[in-house]
Amino acid sequence: MPDSDDRDRRDDRKKKLPRPLGPRRKPGRPGDRKGPRPARDISAAPAVGARRPEEGEDARDSKGRKRGRPARSAPREGKRPSPTPVGRTSGDLTQVVQVMFKGVRTEYYTFRGDAGLRENEFVVVEADRGQDLGWVKRAEDAGSLSCDAGCEHDHEHHPPVALPARKILRRAAPVDVERRARLMDEEPEIRRRTRELVARHELKMKISEAEWQWDRNKLTVYFTAEKRVDFRGLVKDMARTFKTRIELRQIGVRDEAKRLGGIGRCGRELCCRLWLPRIEPVTLQLAKDQGLSLNPAQISGACGRLMSCLHYEHEVYVQARKRFPKVGKILRTSRGEEKVTGWDLFRDTVALRTADGDERTIPLDELKLETSGARDSKA
Repeated sequence: MPDSDDRDRRDDRKKKLPRPLGPRRKPGRPGDRKGPRPARDISAAPAVGARRPEEGEDARDSKGRKRGRPARSAPREGKRPSPTPVGRTSGDLTQVVQVMFKGVRTEYYTFRGDAGLRENEFVVVEADRGQDLGWVKRAEDAGSLSCDAGCEHDHEHHPPVALPARKILRRAAPVDVERRARLMDEEPEIRRRTRELVARHELKMKISEAEWQWDRNKLTVYFTAEKRVDFRGLVKDMARTFKTRIELRQIGVRDEAKRLGGIGRCGRELCCRLWLPRIEPVTLQLAKDQGLSLNPAQISGACGRLMSCLHYEHEVYVQARKRFPKVGKILRTSRGEEKVTGWDLFRDTVALRTADGDERTIPLDELKLETSGARDSKA
């Protein structure tokens, strides 16, 4: 029987030796070169993945320079070319458009197209989580708005203005306008049902207007209230009733009059609705400076607040007060000491009263002559 040493030697022969790392080298042949290969110059070799030059085409290196020629020097620094104005980068026209919606609500949008938009043209625009429909109030070329006044399109010193983020998607089709008209017909019923829900929740708020978004993804309801109102429960009931996203927006009485419109004391349409771009605060001091009655019923508008037209002539009265003497001032005239009781801007006259109670009204120029003559006689 074989001994244990023979069995161990057979087992060792059966074990496979590990393969050396790397590819196997073929046995050398007589005449082969031994030792390491000399390094090659690969500076002129094309980059990995580069296109091979065709016949008649100059070979270039990885930096795009022709081989065998010195590299060109950097271009001289001169005047930088002026950037292309906004809206002129391509053949399409770019406009900044002011779009108006219901209730004289306006927003600005960017429009790009071959033909420009015109006033009173209906358009479909980007809206909050959807699309809305309005009409063009004003459209201007973006290139003409790219610099400040007087810069004469010097875009090097006056960079272009930033275009509005929201865009006009397309011109509205007649079907889109008809859909908007149908939505407006539904809004009176929405206001009525909303007022019923407000009464059910016993909230102190007045519903003034409702406005559908054109794609019916949102319903905006405007209301007025003297204080802040907790309408979280109302919003849930409205969402279940109208099956859309609800937005309740609280506005002031001036904004309510602007949205609804009306006729003022002058017999014309309300200024805030017709043309006034922004409603400025009005104080009682404006009426005092103009010598108007301080009765609120005579200087208040349709909204119950002081009329915005008190601003129109206020500056004229402020400048005129510098020409006229102050009311209550005592002047020395040809008749002695007289007290100024008032003055008339349009007639350019001053009302005076003596210590005996005699009153008279004289032109401002005549008063200046009398006061100057009284000073000369006293001197």
